[in-house]
Amino acid sequence: MKHIYVNLKRFDVPFEYGGVNRLAEVDCWAGTIVDGVQKELEKYALQEVEFAIYFPEMHILPAIAAKRGNVLKIGCQGVYRSDTSVGGNFGAFTTNRTASAMSAVGCETVIIGHCEERNDKAGILAEAGVADADAVGRILNQEIKCAIQRGMSVLYCIGEKSEEQGAWQEVLGRQLEIGLDGVDASKVVIAYEPIWSIGPGKTPADKAYITKVARFVKERISGIDVVYGGGLKRDNAAMLASIEEIDGGLIALTRFQGEIGFYPQEYLDIVRIYLENN
Repeated sequence: MKHIYVNLKRFDVPFEYGGVNRLAEVDCWAGTIVDGVQKELEKYALQEVEFAIYFPEMHILPAIAAKRGNVLKIGCQGVYRSDTSVGGNFGAFTTNRTASAMSAVGCETVIIGHCEERNDKAGILAEAGVADADAVGRILNQEIKCAIQRGMSVLYCIGEKSEEQGAWQEVLGRQLEIGLDGVDASKVVIAYEPIWSIGPGKTPADKAYITKVARFVKERISGIDVVYGGGLKRDNAAMLASIEEIDGGLIALTRFQGEIGFYPQEYLDIVRIYLENN
């Protein structure tokens, strides 16, 4: 199966506030995106391809309200490591989104372990004096289990930093081992983020590197799907589609110059290029 994901992690912030949203006003931004893509995605309904968009929490309800049919899944950008239970734990969860709450509003999938989430958790642990390198992975493992128990599928991100490249197999292996400990892997798709290659001025990971990592992951966890999390875009869509071991990609920006941001028609162009070359 193929998977094309979108992580709209900051594109709701208006341009005048330092963001990259020129698409619509904040209150109708999510609906504009869903309305702009779902009808065109229906042409792929008979293909084995999953489409999902991960929205910031405040925009999930407008996105769900705009959703028609089942071709597009609406997802959230993380869940808390603990969840509610009837007659048991009901809070408090101030500033944290529980899997029960996200499932109740209609989220079908969640992205967990994005490099920004890992950095945030590592920074908090460092402030607390925790030097255990595996602690972040154990927290993410709890999040994954909460999400799956609530019926959500999980896009689990793994990746190595530049200083970890020499030991990439060990680093990625530990992220897989700890993050997926006791987890039903059939509910999970892996997104590989080569952190060392992401960002302005960085050299993108090439086909050979992406292939060897995807092959490594699939050898470690039989039957799991792997998508490229370093940025599926117009320029690399055909190349990524040609990699047998890669099952899709994660889109963020669709435009990297000029009026930088995410635009539905450009997203649809990326989808078309990838699927036509697959």
